[in-house]
Amino acid sequence: MSRLTIQASTPLCLLQDAGRFGVRHLGVTQGGAADWRSLAWANWLLGNALDLPAVEITLGGFTVYAEEDCLLALAGADLGARIDGEALAPWRSFKLRQGQTLQFSQPSLGARAYLAAPGGFIAPSVLGSSATVVREELGGLDGRGLPLAKGATLRYSGDTLLLREVPAQQRPDLRLDAPLDLVLGAQIGEFSGQSLFDAFNSAWTLDSRADRMGIRLLGTALQYQGRPMISEGIPLGAVQVPPDGQPIVLLNDRQTIGGYPRLGALTPLALARLAQCLPGEKVRLRPVVQDVAHQEHVAYLQRFRNS
Repeated sequence: MSRLTIQASTPLCLLQDAGRFGVRHLGVTQGGAADWRSLAWANWLLGNALDLPAVEITLGGFTVYAEEDCLLALAGADLGARIDGEALAPWRSFKLRQGQTLQFSQPSLGARAYLAAPGGFIAPSVLGSSATVVREELGGLDGRGLPLAKGATLRYSGDTLLLREVPAQQRPDLRLDAPLDLVLGAQIGEFSGQSLFDAFNSAWTLDSRADRMGIRLLGTALQYQGRPMISEGIPLGAVQVPPDGQPIVLLNDRQTIGGYPRLGALTPLALARLAQCLPGEKVRLRPVVQDVAHQEHVAYLQRFRNS
């Protein structure tokens, strides 16, 4: 069994896998990697199943020390990773020799990087997943939902000799040049015409009030004209509009039900892109129908099978 000792960490560094499913009727949210694409590519680099546990490093501040020779993989944001001071670019597997240190400093491009190990990092399964949800005290290294802390040990028992990179043409674009696709929701017709125009023809600024539960979008206030709602189930990526008219995109650690009207929900690919954004960046929304969103998601997954 190989080991990495954590020498530095922050409350934003968590063990994540694809998340827990089939439990929302119990009031338990799914958790899981905010950028599912980067998690999948990090695992792909090592020949792992795409949903195995990896370290989600948000904004940097994370350092590990190799207790034995390791072969690891890194995908997602460029957080200034260095091995004993030598720069390490993401989207590749790499060797970390016994006694070497891997350090992440701060964002250069994107917000979240994913560090994977052969066979996935070892952690107990809680309700079918090792995903860390701090609020619900679920998942993580000890199953109690704690962030990764200095002095903790990451273990894995898999073995691989794969040294490879994600092909340049396959790497996700972490910039926000294109709009985020949004599947229209049931309350879309209850917003004023001007609000619908503003929603899809204006830029929205990502608020600093953001975490793994949700991200607030700042811009022209949207006006809901419908009747008060009864709370209903909340899907991943739902874009709720509270009374102040400023939309909130609900993410992996969201509540399971809510009573605010919704413009709709971001597609899985749009969510992965949003997970790599920093406060102050601007985004635009683009309405799509569900069939188109599903086809794009299936086509993206097919790329893994063809790689």
